[in-house]
Amino acid sequence: MNYRHIFHAGNFADVVKHIVLTRILTYLHDKQSAFRVIDTHAGAGLYDLTSDEAQRGGEWRSGIARIMQARFSDAASALVAPYLDIVRAFNPQRDLTAYPGSPLIARALLRPQDRLVACETEPGARKTLIANLRRDEQARVVDLDGWTALPAFVPPNERRGLVLIDPPFEQKDEFANLAAGFASAFAKWPQGIYMLWYPVKERRATDALAARVTQIARDAHPTEERCLRVEFSVAPQTPQSGLVSAGLLIVNPPWTLASELKIVLHELEKPLGQGGAGRYRVENAKT
Repeated sequence: MNYRHIFHAGNFADVVKHIVLTRILTYLHDKQSAFRVIDTHAGAGLYDLTSDEAQRGGEWRSGIARIMQARFSDAASALVAPYLDIVRAFNPQRDLTAYPGSPLIARALLRPQDRLVACETEPGARKTLIANLRRDEQARVVDLDGWTALPAFVPPNERRGLVLIDPPFEQKDEFANLAAGFASAFAKWPQGIYMLWYPVKERRATDALAARVTQIARDAHPTEERCLRVEFSVAPQTPQSGLVSAGLLIVNPPWTLASELKIVLHELEKPLGQGGAGRYRVENAKT
């Protein structure tokens, strides 16, 4: 699967991923001590929705554009507000013309004591990301492969934080890389929060990934459930369909996260569904 992000920026998978990201970072605000965000495959940071590539894919129209117009219950509205406020900040005019990627969303939620490390090796994307962060002293862009960066940057000096592993899935062995990369980082920093994104194309591959990651977490904490599995589908999977389902594995999730996501994702089913309501799952991952 080739996931060149400009074609997909602001789609349903971004919406779900970034809502989860903001919920985790908001939770980290509960303590005054500093935290660090490590984004292993950061991308360009900001995507022009008026570009030829974004217009050609147009996936943002059935993603963030719908969510910006959706009506939520009071409970769900409070939970998605940090995410939507960040998106609106990049679109001060009425029209939706830009979509922030994970590093800029994370940067928006850093307090003065917090830090961001964003890894990107593609020259064009890295140059754009550096420009978008404007030499920010709290954010460091590194020219380092994400799989190399994972064990290199943990544990952070802050000893609190989140590792976001969101590879482009351009290689056939990306699921194996994802499991191996997580294992190497978790061995050095089992206390960190880890957020692993994956496309759902072959159920056998996603189930194997979830089982492997869950087993690694369980070996460190045998008596506790430490891996939350979140998936969202906008339409049934068929051989001809593109990306219609995506998932996240969250290791060491905040204790409030599962209940929050059940509220939010239920209310995303209707606006994000294609040809009918979408479907979601939030559960403890199984080995």
